[in-house]
Amino acid sequence: MTKNSLRPVSVDESIAALTFLADRLPTTTADESALAFNELCKYRDGGVFVGHWAGTSEWERHPIGDEIVMVMGGETTLFVWAESGEQPNRLGAGDLVVVPQGTWHRFETPLGVKVLSVTPQPTDHRTDPPSENSRRPQPDQ
Repeated sequence: MTKNSLRPVSVDESIAALTFLADRLPTTTADESALAFNELCKYRDGGVFVGHWAGTSEWERHPIGDEIVMVMGGETTLFVWAESGEQPNRLGAGDLVVVPQGTWHRFETPLGVKVLSVTPQPTDHRTDPPSENSRRPQPDQ
């Protein structure tokens, strides 16, 4: 992309175009949630995404970089996996957090949330809690 080919994207319009996913589960498939998420643009080894849902996500981690998560509306609890187990982080509209590279995390969202994220790819997913050996990616991953 050259400097002259910049294309502004309306985050608000992109979120408004999403279909609210009312009951996200850790087992919800990509096809079932496709209309609740959208990639706004490519960024480095991933992209800038928006999502609109309620429910509980699967565990995920990003082995090649940090993820930026910003709540645009609503609220959610972002759980990160640590040596002591799950650590909750409540996030409301306007809150931003950086999830460190390789950190397992998930969302619990009872009422609904609108999120913008800068997410590196690939993303590892799992439905069960991480084990002690899966907190950080191994060097050969």
